[in-house]
Amino acid sequence: MCGIVGAASSRNIVDVLIGGIRKLEYRGYDSTGIAYVTGERLGRLRSTGRVVHLEALARKKNLTAQTGLAHTRWATHGVPSEANAHPHFSQRDGLEIGIVHNGIVENHEALRAHMKAKGYRFTSETDTEVMVHHVHSLVATGLSLFKAVQKASGAWQGAYAVGFVSNREPNIVVGARKGSPLLVGRGKNENFLASDASALIARTRDMVYLEEGDVVEIRPDGVSICDARGKAAKRSITRSGLSADAADLGRYQHYMQKEIFEQPGAIANTLEMVISARSLHPNLFGASADKIFSKINNILILACGTSYHAGMVARYWLEAIAGIPTTVEIASEYRYRDSVAIKGTLVITISQSGETADTLAALKHAQSQGLKDTLTICNVPESALIRQSKLRFLTRAGPEIGVASTKAFTTQLAALFVLVLVLAKQRKRLSGKQERDFLKALRHLPRAMESVLSIEPKVAAWAKRVKNKQHALFLGRGVHFPIAMEGALKLKEISYIHAEAYAAGELKHGPLALVDADMPVITVAPNDQLLEKLQSNMQEVRARGGELYVFADRDARIAKADRLRTIALMDHAGPLSPILHVIPLQLLAYHVALLRGTDVDKPRNLAKSVTVE
Repeated sequence: MCGIVGAASSRNIVDVLIGGIRKLEYRGYDSTGIAYVTGERLGRLRSTGRVVHLEALARKKNLTAQTGLAHTRWATHGVPSEANAHPHFSQRDGLEIGIVHNGIVENHEALRAHMKAKGYRFTSETDTEVMVHHVHSLVATGLSLFKAVQKASGAWQGAYAVGFVSNREPNIVVGARKGSPLLVGRGKNENFLASDASALIARTRDMVYLEEGDVVEIRPDGVSICDARGKAAKRSITRSGLSADAADLGRYQHYMQKEIFEQPGAIANTLEMVISARSLHPNLFGASADKIFSKINNILILACGTSYHAGMVARYWLEAIAGIPTTVEIASEYRYRDSVAIKGTLVITISQSGETADTLAALKHAQSQGLKDTLTICNVPESALIRQSKLRFLTRAGPEIGVASTKAFTTQLAALFVLVLVLAKQRKRLSGKQERDFLKALRHLPRAMESVLSIEPKVAAWAKRVKNKQHALFLGRGVHFPIAMEGALKLKEISYIHAEAYAAGELKHGPLALVDADMPVITVAPNDQLLEKLQSNMQEVRARGGELYVFADRDARIAKADRLRTIALMDHAGPLSPILHVIPLQLLAYHVALLRGTDVDKPRNLAKSVTVE
């Protein structure tokens, strides 16, 4: 969601700040701004336009500064407006303090009343302004900015990552985090603050990942950190493996299109340790995986959005192949209901960013219920979910910039399938031949994905027929029902066409009432044991005048008929079929959105990494 970049340097850092938040545009935002220290004054620029507009304002003013903060805001408290855009200032009696903030302060109303009683005036609707006045009131008593933030943060309830600057200490930036990511970039005669390593990778690869409750002061010549107890802390430096050019579009028109076509490579990278092996071992998931896997009897999967759909696919695999009862919960719902903790449960969390607030909170809730055996499948090695879990599997999808997830989803599925095979083998439900056959299929998977991607021109032609529709229905059966759900999500995310998915057998139980000539019915039709049942459901659609768009296996042999269009992918891929069948649904959503002229990579009202509830 929101993005933070800060810098304290011996050189002009305005381009660093603006270049950094440009790298964070993919996270979604509705306003942007920059705070800078010049002499003994703070200055700021704010805009409800894109980062490029903020850059133009800075160039027009010929702005220079050695200390500053930049921010992209995704509105939570208060509508998108310049008044609500960050940075926010607190200015009184010659003391000026600026703040940028990701997250939500849940007790902001009580703090607001307290600060108003002290005479502070509010000019925005945000919870953030409460924090900057709070810190200002403490610095005014004689505390340093670092000590003031340390003291004030103990009163803030909720999740936050913050950065502060002050005219009294013009060479420092102070940051703090609780429940929202924040890291330090180490440089020579300069140091940086950011909510995402990708914002800094063009300047430094040396990152320090702050822990829960940490407060940090960065200066051109060093960094000081204290932990949640107020004690001085040392945090290790991690050399980031991100590529500085990983975010370049290359020959593609949008990041989403690029990331769809990066999927074969992302799968190959994710499975590198697996497909080069002769057999599968639990230690793929951590040193203690063998011991933990041997005692589990149930699995609980916690995830949101696209990752939730990956978990639903995994449930079919886990029960059919590994024979383990599995429950999949929407993370934002799980911790707010009275759930029953079952002994011997492995809790699996799935997230692209590893910072999804609802999933992280759900994991902590499960742990508080006594469920201590945890595994995270994630694309970011230093993320909060990875650090919170005993076991982990990194998907190695590389940076995913498009808000609508594509390669993160298929790499999650690949990782989950490996987990299924490991658990099935440990439970003696996987013969040696089956293991070899599955490993062979995984080695072939990137090539199979490339074959499916070759149908893009055919999908683009279908998009012309769908682009003017207002509604769409997606159908699937069995393990492909969650794939239909993912297809519907992609279409509504980026084209703004209302789309819903149903298990095809449910048509007669209500959705069939919606079917007419104006309702495209997009169907996932693999050549599996449910194909005949699915064909009967398709006949129900045609009998009501509906128009079918069917993505089928090459060997499915679906007969030609009126109001039925078919694109054949390839021969049935067995249990790995969902990974292949989601690709044309991604392509369809992309090309429909392209024709409708929407912002494909940054759809309205959405953010890439949802770090607040």
